[in-house]
Amino acid sequence: MKYVLVTGGVVSGLGKGVTASSIGVLLKACGLRVTSIKIDPYLNTDAGTMSPFEHGEVFVLDDGGEVDLDLGNYERFLDTTLTRDNNITTGKIFRSVIDKERKGDYLGKTVQVVPHITDAIQEWIERVAMVPVDGKEGPADVCVIELGGTIGDIESMPFIEGLGQFSYRVGPGNFCLVHVSLVPVLNVVGEQKTKPTQHSVRGLRGLGLTPNILACRSTKVLDENVKAKLAQFCHVPAENIVTLYDVPNIWHVPLLLRDQKAHEAILKELNLHGVAREPDLKEWTARTILCDKLHDTVRIAMVGKYTGLSDAYLSVLKALLHASVACHQKLVVDWVAAGDLEDATAAEAPEVHKAAWDLLKGADGVLVPGGFGDRGVRGKILAAKYARENKVPFLGICLGMQIAVIEFAQSVLNLHDANSTEFDPETKNPCVIFMPEGSKTHMGGTMRLGSRRTYFKVADCKSAKLYGNVNYVDERHRHRYEVNPDMVSQLENAGLSFVGRDETDRRMEIVELTSHPYFVGVQFHPEFKSRPGKPSATFLGLIAAACGNLTSVLQGNGHVSKSVSNGISNGHSPAKVHQNGHVYKSSNGSSVNGLVAVVGMLPSVLSVQLLSMGRMVLALSQGLLF
Repeated sequence: MKYVLVTGGVVSGLGKGVTASSIGVLLKACGLRVTSIKIDPYLNTDAGTMSPFEHGEVFVLDDGGEVDLDLGNYERFLDTTLTRDNNITTGKIFRSVIDKERKGDYLGKTVQVVPHITDAIQEWIERVAMVPVDGKEGPADVCVIELGGTIGDIESMPFIEGLGQFSYRVGPGNFCLVHVSLVPVLNVVGEQKTKPTQHSVRGLRGLGLTPNILACRSTKVLDENVKAKLAQFCHVPAENIVTLYDVPNIWHVPLLLRDQKAHEAILKELNLHGVAREPDLKEWTARTILCDKLHDTVRIAMVGKYTGLSDAYLSVLKALLHASVACHQKLVVDWVAAGDLEDATAAEAPEVHKAAWDLLKGADGVLVPGGFGDRGVRGKILAAKYARENKVPFLGICLGMQIAVIEFAQSVLNLHDANSTEFDPETKNPCVIFMPEGSKTHMGGTMRLGSRRTYFKVADCKSAKLYGNVNYVDERHRHRYEVNPDMVSQLENAGLSFVGRDETDRRMEIVELTSHPYFVGVQFHPEFKSRPGKPSATFLGLIAAACGNLTSVLQGNGHVSKSVSNGISNGHSPAKVHQNGHVYKSSNGSSVNGLVAVVGMLPSVLSVQLLSMGRMVLALSQGLLF
């Protein structure tokens, strides 16, 4: 087994996850089999109990593992199916060591960070690296490991020590370290500064790890003299220094690495030149170019609770992007804070209320994603009501599906107090109830999690056609509440059709409004299995309906007709996301109407963007720029 370790320095949020994923894509294009591991140094055993504001979305795997969102990047880029063990946390390692100590496995020895914790880290990596994740027999050729955080963090020290021992143990030719570091450009002097990277590498080497390759994040390509300086002070050959500069969308990153011969440097360090071929990225390149040049826009209103942080809905945004590219449409996501649609906001901040409704009414489609808690619920119900009554394409995911059912019961069945017991435990018409097997005392890992099977009960429905007229689908779940089966017949008699159910026939999985052009709710999270070039069926249906091409897609059993306009026009930039219709201020206070947060970006990275009007502003990079 060969190992590639990706570390980060200077600041967090540089894009280690995308870099690790892109390295995997490049190695896979060279004919190698690749698996991935993400190390998160926090003490939580998994990401399940963390707020999206704290750590972005919780990505759910087939086996029910609630993991870091970077594993979503790995699965999407590499088209693999990972397990919960592919995400290592300090909490998991400590728990495994303490469990052994309680059993007496250490035979009375004093349990310490070295060697017990560091040995547990190495054993975990070696064990998980051997598990195939691509559907083939036998272990992969290369395991790409990403170490979260930055070099020097206190919580990552046991992992640094363990990985240092690991690199020595597996030996030269089996271990390659790629260090991602920031090379900032100071506005005052306008030159690229290498000192932060020098200090980062010095700290890394002081901890026993020496980088073989430097991946430098910068707004533009590194100057040759800058590369030479880094090579001299960081003891890395100049040909092993690559620039990860700002690009229109993150699908460019594997191409950046390929064009700078990063694969050759990695293959040389791993002694794989005789095994690997030249990377074949034709399909990847074509999709990337298409995404850049799309110009026919489709606007989707995202009505949610965490609209201030795009990473909270990262997989949803990716799934929308995959579907829009498949339909040859440029995606524009209008973020609508659900609470802004409510009457209370109209009284307190009428301008905000009007702006939110203007965005909703200007959209081609409406999406209500999953979530927890009662904040913004009324606004989501109003959004579902608007989409239903005005025949606007609608997709509700998890809570979004439950919202659609509640709204239908309130408006169509005239059950004005209909609600979920999550929001009103005393409601006389509980449309949505707590699952019998759920736990009300423990939060972590107690939901209905992971892949579950949904059977289509109505063959002639939009969802079944979008999935290719199959009898059932396996999708990933993450919920505690479900539609009350005792109210299903009443709802169906009024026109709401539950076309997909579980094997017991009592758990509702897919709901459709048959009289509507596209009004679909799903209890599962289809975004987690969407891939570039393989968009999720329900998202494809939403985008196709929003751009007027649903009939063609349904006739093609979920495949986009070749007759769709190619949507290509030179000079246009990719998908953009507007933040609640507000005008943003640049650092000097001037208005920047065109400054938008764009789908797919990495959080918390300040980069200097040159706007079309020639002004320089500091933009929070939450869009497609890498």
